[in-house]
Amino acid sequence: MPPINKTVNVEAKEYFYTSLAMPLCEKGYYTISPFLAMEMFKSESAYDSEMFIEGSLSKFREVFGADAALFTIINRWEKSTLGNTITVDIEYFLKSTTNNEILFNRKGTLTVDLSINSGSGGLLGALVDMAASAIATASTDKVVAARRCNTFSLFDLPDGKYRNTFGTDQNTPASGKEFKATVKK
Repeated sequence: MPPINKTVNVEAKEYFYTSLAMPLCEKGYYTISPFLAMEMFKSESAYDSEMFIEGSLSKFREVFGADAALFTIINRWEKSTLGNTITVDIEYFLKSTTNNEILFNRKGTLTVDLSINSGSGGLLGALVDMAASAIATASTDKVVAARRCNTFSLFDLPDGKYRNTFGTDQNTPASGKEFKATVKK
């Protein structure tokens, strides 16, 4: 489902939506192309997931044959050039299209650290690192940050039926429902 964007960054919805398919495919889920789904949702005036998050998802089962729908809620997207970070508060809900049961949910804060450390010593080295970090933060593609966030947040989603380990990960403990982490670009 298209993400629900509660931030002032209007483009955050697209960053996350276009970068969700890859981690889901890697976990063994069949996904509909985000671009095709986006066009279809827009043409049907159904691009806002808020309309569906509390309602019945059975129509998605009927139309797409989907077993589940993934909802993403972006609560915060902050880019700090001075701090060389992009910080995202995000929630994920995987809901059954049969009975609307929540199958997986995770909420947390992920900081993507964009700082550069050249290993040069002294004041000049620190200034060079600071300038390089600021440039890296300013020029980092927002989709790259969204991709890192999605990959990290969905890493222990149970394996889907298109992965050879499907059905064998029931005894693998999942991380907590809430997380706070920092990852390097």
